[in-house]
Amino acid sequence: MRTARGNRVPRLLTALVVVLLLAAGAVAASELLHPRSFAGVLEESGTGAPAVVSSAPPALVPPAPAAPVPSPPPAFDRGLRSLEDPDSTWVVVNKLRPLQPLGYAPADLVDIGGGLQLRAEAARAVGALRAEAAAAGLDVGVQSAYRSFERQQGLFGNATARFGVAGAELRSARPGFSEHQTGLAVDVGGGGCDIERCFGDTPEGRWVVANAHRTGFLVRYPAGSELITGYQYEPWHLRYVGPELATEMHETGVATLEEFFGLPPAPEYATG
Repeated sequence: MRTARGNRVPRLLTALVVVLLLAAGAVAASELLHPRSFAGVLEESGTGAPAVVSSAPPALVPPAPAAPVPSPPPAFDRGLRSLEDPDSTWVVVNKLRPLQPLGYAPADLVDIGGGLQLRAEAARAVGALRAEAAAAGLDVGVQSAYRSFERQQGLFGNATARFGVAGAELRSARPGFSEHQTGLAVDVGGGGCDIERCFGDTPEGRWVVANAHRTGFLVRYPAGSELITGYQYEPWHLRYVGPELATEMHETGVATLEEFFGLPPAPEYATG
């Protein structure tokens, strides 16, 4: 026969089980009705520590404004001046390109001292060149400038008598084929060397190569270009073409007018 106390214990245990089951059911129902949102969920990290994962979208960073792209410099206009007109500062004279007419004489020759003449624009430029050289402590003197057709005829005759025709044509131009006849060419000297190859090794000669373009001159017959220009290396022979063309050639490293303008090489005269 069971006692009243013995009957009460099973009933208490049964009630406790029922309460626990009801509580568990309530929790499950709450999860079904209210699932956890992504925001604030605690996820286990690899180390076992909880990691908070936020659902907030990343902040949008506006792109940096693009730097303005500078416009490229305009291409050099090789057709700006005539290569045939003897009055043009770009006229190209060589063994295949005689002056037209052969007896051409500039109309704007001016005296530059020492009985020498140049066209007015070239005269101003050679004065500027000499002033810049003097500012650098150098003395660049002008030894020869404009030569008439008749004067060049005499010089070529003398060279032929001394070196023969072939030798003369490497050293001197026929009348009508000389840059000196344009009034745009000068022969310079300094550093104890005048109108000789040694001028290229003097401080004055090196300065001319590095700086003459600023006043519009170029060394017309550079070393290694004999088969293009038709003349041996003459570091003393400068040709005025204007600062724009001289600077363009200097900066692009083009040594001769023939190469710059795409003209055929002129190693020899077209006729005997």
